Amino acid sequence: MKRKYLPYLYTRITDGFWADKQKLIREVTLDAVYDRFYETGRIGAFEMNYKEGEPNRPHYFWDSDVAKWMESVAYLTAKERMPEEEERVDRLVDLIESGRLDNGYFNIYFEQLAPDMIFKDRDCHELYCAGHLLEAAVEYYKATGKDKFLRLMKDYMRHIKQVFVLDDSAAFSSSGHEEIELALIKLYDLTGEREWLDLSLHFVNMRGCGTKPGKDSAHSDYNQDHLPVRGQFTAEGHAVRACYLYCAMADLALRCGDVELKTACQKLFDNMIRRKMYITGGIGSTADGERFEDDFVLPNDTAYAETCAALSLALFSRRMSLLEPDAKYADTAERVIYNGFLSGLSLDGRSFFYENAQEINLKEQKKHEGVHYPITERVEIFGCSCCPPNITRFIPSVADFLYTYSCDKYNEIKVVYVNQYMNCISRFDGFEITQKTNYPFDGKISITATKDLLLALRIPGWCDEYRIRVNGKRVTANNEKGYAMIISEADDVIELDLLIKPKLNYADPRVEADKGLSAVSYGPFIMCAESVDNPYLNESVIIDGKMQIVPGKFGLPAVTVPATPQPLYMIPYHAFANRGECDMKIWIKYDIKKPI
Repeated sequence: MKRKYLPYLYTRITDGFWADKQKLIREVTLDAVYDRFYETGRIGAFEMNYKEGEPNRPHYFWDSDVAKWMESVAYLTAKERMPEEEERVDRLVDLIESGRLDNGYFNIYFEQLAPDMIFKDRDCHELYCAGHLLEAAVEYYKATGKDKFLRLMKDYMRHIKQVFVLDDSAAFSSSGHEEIELALIKLYDLTGEREWLDLSLHFVNMRGCGTKPGKDSAHSDYNQDHLPVRGQFTAEGHAVRACYLYCAMADLALRCGDVELKTACQKLFDNMIRRKMYITGGIGSTADGERFEDDFVLPNDTAYAETCAALSLALFSRRMSLLEPDAKYADTAERVIYNGFLSGLSLDGRSFFYENAQEINLKEQKKHEGVHYPITERVEIFGCSCCPPNITRFIPSVADFLYTYSCDKYNEIKVVYVNQYMNCISRFDGFEITQKTNYPFDGKISITATKDLLLALRIPGWCDEYRIRVNGKRVTANNEKGYAMIISEADDVIELDLLIKPKLNYADPRVEADKGLSAVSYGPFIMCAESVDNPYLNESVIIDGKMQIVPGKFGLPAVTVPATPQPLYMIPYHAFANRGECDMKIWIKYDIKKPI
């Protein structure tokens, strides 16, 4: 049977954790990001009137920053119209129309500052920026029905096809920073026009095979160009670039029935989550190239773990759920979105982390000048500010992660996989599915569907005990790769009760940084301790007793852990660094002599 995912457009998140986050993005973060982009010249650069020597010189990735903000508006206005923000997007679209070249090309950097270098420098993000503009155009059309942006980007894609495929006149064969590959598939899905799927496949197939490698980065694992994609089985190089490529590979494997691509994706995913991922879902452990290090090299104090990299892993995980109904993919997406991604946003919605520390020891950092440590307090904008608009586009579309489903040859929905849990109502194909829950704070979930279905309920990997009731009666269910399979007749009330309790987690013994240490989790949350609550944090803290859940800060759950010299107070990792600069730890020593 064919598998598909249910896009966010068909779901209304009614209240609870993710509704609150979406409200924050709508009311605070979206404008905060726009204002910083305006102040730094990113918005004004679309006027195409910059003169050398003026302040705010355009950079070659600025198109992508603004494009992601435009895409964020699309996701938000699709649910509740935002006239002022739509007007800003429409103004930017008009500027793209007036500023583009006759052949459809548009780039604020190359047109104004380096017109003689168009498609000659692989490392300067032209195709990456084009891809983000295309994604924004697709989503803006779906949200508003306005088609100008989409028409402009289709012209641009035709020009790219002419240059890279028909004329083969560019100085390089595939993108230096992947993104256009997955954006073209979105355009194909929207239009049904095969040329866009073929163009994406062309760029993916050229990796590791190009005869015109371009500037500096030829055949490098840094940009996943070291091997043809069907022979890439280990995650290498720049983490964001890697997972954007893997997203496109998974998309193509699904749409083209490409078994070799599917196998490569499965091996790449397993390599990442088993050998190269932090417990928070962070990937890309070093600042040196924002890249993956060798297997099991996951330092906590110098961790990079870029917010965009976490997002990219979540996107790849969602796509893998379509290739194979295995709960490990939704488990990984959950780990990322509640921890290593969400830590990129402050609780007030105004500031951000680019890197996400896995440990902070301020005293030790001062001793080692020249060592790169992640920043310890969020800021409102970065010189490379890719992460803030990635946050503003991800949270409004988080319902994309809720459901995948299988159809028979007549497109009748037969099996619905419930991948994530949140308060929501989804309407599609003539029926509704409703979830009522206080997840992630509580493991009780009630699900109803107005159609006979086989419901596949994900049992999270962190959950050791659960119960299922149908119309109040306790039932057992077959567990198939982490999903409890329940036959649900129309309007049945399915109650899933996941036991959430604090538990200890241990790293693979090959991770040197975590030897003799344990990390506390509570449901999907990874917990951390801050010195603002625990002044003795970087002394001889040893966990040696039974953990308890307690009322926490910020309206979030917290855990107290019996420890030496006194109990340790822990909060969800994503909420760290919201009370001023302080020390922080995830991994704590434990007393192996005392069973917990």
